[in-house]
Amino acid sequence: MFINYFKTAWRNLVNNKIYSALNILGLATGMGVALMIALWVYYQLSYDRFLPGYQQAYSVKLKTDNNGIISVNGSTPLPLAGAIKQNVPGLKYVSQPNWIGGHLLMNGDKKIFQTGAIEDNNFLKIFQYPFLEGNSNTALQDPYSIVLTESTAKALFGNEDAMNQSVRFDNYHDLKVTGILKDLPANSTLQFNFIVPFNYAVQNFSWVKENLSNWRNNSFETFVALEPNVSYARVEPALRELEKQYNPEDYKINHAEVMLQPLKDWHLYSDYRDGVAGGFIDYVRMFSIIGLLVLIIACINFMNLSTARSQKRAKEVGIRKSAGAHRSNLVYQFLVEAIFTAFIAFLFALLFVALVLPAFNSLTKSNISIPYHNIFFWLIIAGYVLITGLLAGSRPAFYLSSFNPVKVLKGTFHPGKTASLSRKILVVLQFSCSIALIISTVIVYQQIEYAKERPAGYNANLLVSTDISGSLQQNYEPLKNEMLQSGMVTSVTKSSSPVTDIWGNQRIDNWEGKLPGESLALSTVAVSDADYFKTMGMQIINGRNFTGSLGADSLTVVLNEAAVKRMRYKQPLNQIITWHDVPQHVKVIGIVKDAIMASPFADAEPTIFAYVPDWSNVITYRLSPTVNAQQAIAKLTRIFNKYNPAYPYEYHFVDESYAAKFDFETLIGKLSGLFASLAIFISCLGLFGLAAYLAEQRTKEIGIRKVLGASVPEVWMLLSKEFVVLVLLSCVIASPVAYYYLHNWLQQYDYRITINLFVFIGAGVAAIIITIITISFQAIKAARANPVKSLRSE
Repeated sequence: MFINYFKTAWRNLVNNKIYSALNILGLATGMGVALMIALWVYYQLSYDRFLPGYQQAYSVKLKTDNNGIISVNGSTPLPLAGAIKQNVPGLKYVSQPNWIGGHLLMNGDKKIFQTGAIEDNNFLKIFQYPFLEGNSNTALQDPYSIVLTESTAKALFGNEDAMNQSVRFDNYHDLKVTGILKDLPANSTLQFNFIVPFNYAVQNFSWVKENLSNWRNNSFETFVALEPNVSYARVEPALRELEKQYNPEDYKINHAEVMLQPLKDWHLYSDYRDGVAGGFIDYVRMFSIIGLLVLIIACINFMNLSTARSQKRAKEVGIRKSAGAHRSNLVYQFLVEAIFTAFIAFLFALLFVALVLPAFNSLTKSNISIPYHNIFFWLIIAGYVLITGLLAGSRPAFYLSSFNPVKVLKGTFHPGKTASLSRKILVVLQFSCSIALIISTVIVYQQIEYAKERPAGYNANLLVSTDISGSLQQNYEPLKNEMLQSGMVTSVTKSSSPVTDIWGNQRIDNWEGKLPGESLALSTVAVSDADYFKTMGMQIINGRNFTGSLGADSLTVVLNEAAVKRMRYKQPLNQIITWHDVPQHVKVIGIVKDAIMASPFADAEPTIFAYVPDWSNVITYRLSPTVNAQQAIAKLTRIFNKYNPAYPYEYHFVDESYAAKFDFETLIGKLSGLFASLAIFISCLGLFGLAAYLAEQRTKEIGIRKVLGASVPEVWMLLSKEFVVLVLLSCVIASPVAYYYLHNWLQQYDYRITINLFVFIGAGVAAIIITIITISFQAIKAARANPVKSLRSE
């Protein structure tokens, strides 16, 4: 019997090629989009889950409460790891790593600049990255050892075995290769190319040694692994009390509590707002909903086209019922037809995904692939096709099987208003989803453009930055002089962080107007000379700049407008501030205009600029506008190589770094636009099919109207107005729903647009225009048909 069902389904597809093509194309597009999004969602959910024992791995965070402002930060003090080991039972491993950024690795003439980490022995036991050579027990025991990833080892040693070879680290020490790790996959939150033992840092980095017992410097990370049968709830009470016990002075102010975040949540829940974890998971949910909506839109197409053609199959139903077929037999038949159609559509959907996936990976910076060899994937796909077929075919199956055979065979059967009404409801639902996606795309685009047009507070044009490495710190003055003398640059400065980011913060203990128990942490930028604000193009609006003299500037600071506002100063100049953990008081000598140094979607960070020449990580310089940028970089390469010969010259254009801040939101906008376009395309396919069928059904009516004098525009209006009314109703439904969700989405941005009424009007007008264009072909074709042909049989 089922074989006959499939034969009937195939004949029906072949005999109705246009409607079959529309059905298959619509379903294939919807299933393809849903499959693509499902693969992307699975990829995001798979982050870090490739590691054995990931369920027991956690990062340690500090949760603070400063006068009702709750913050969660992953930076912790170094001695916290020891306190956790001593006071918290149920922990298997505790590790205190630190990410050390880019460093020079050398093997003979081969030099590479790679990002690495400082780790202790327990790190590779908590995070069980697979070793190609070596093991986690011995790899980091020797302070002068190094663990490389496979690609890093190949870059340094080629096809030669790297184990037990020497690597020159930062041109200071030779480190022995004691382990080779398999390259970290793209869906690993932690990314590094080498690991240096923590004991090496203790022996050679003063900033590590000085902070071994310092509870006030939260600049390090701490990781733990729980025992297999121990839950977070069991260790939480002991963790909470650690700051109170070991750092009571700070606890009185910030009420810090130690908490854990599981490894499986790092990627999706990396952003804490008011102490509540969130972040990328919001977009995973959003695109999951979009994928489901697009699939539903495609299924609605199938339902509408199938029910609209009910009269075509009415006699078939009547004959089958007269021959003794039960309604259940007909339901099975129509459901099999729908599943068969869904299967064919899926084959096209799979082809579509396979072709588009490389471009999608490039757009989303992902590494998604179709798991052809995974049996569970095909089981899920089988369920996916089955559910889609049942969802799309359910209403047609039950509707068509309900026909009265007597009326059908007598020729008195008419679908009636019920079928038409349900079809209209589905069209409204379909276009409501599509219009909501159009509105979302426009709002996302407007929000991105709004932030891009925001004044940055500095001039990024021709501004270039280079991270300080090797000999650049000690050779800074001659390097700066030669750069200026070359005529390639107009100004040079160095600082603790680039102008597009802030790498440090400092707690302020006392200032005039401080409230009882109030704590304040200001983003901190250390500058080394009087040229910082000039080089960046930042404007001092009150007071004066630094003089460049250590004696005169070491006890002075410059605040930005946001810091003045946060400290509630009315007359900020000459105010005295006490820095946390620093015995001296510093005086405010100037106020600089706010600059967007962090997120362009957030308010400017309250920032303090201090004169600390030794605290420098970045050299920033402005290229001369009269010199070709390519020629300037070539000349600067020779100058940097002269003063830092062991390291390659690397540079970043600040305008490119600033533009990169919009990458994520731009990606969301592009994906929203892409999926909105596909949703509209699917909706239009259904609309085109419905318009063609309704025009066919009303052929004689149109012929009579034309004989009675109806013009082409009048007939066009007759066939179009019903669809236009439905789309207008869709606009009314979609607008408040879209507003609700978009308003909530915008709340995550401090600097945001106000949703404009014209966006909804514009989306509605666009939907109506698309609708008119879609149905006009069939409407005009029907209006221009010769009435003689349609009335010949009357």
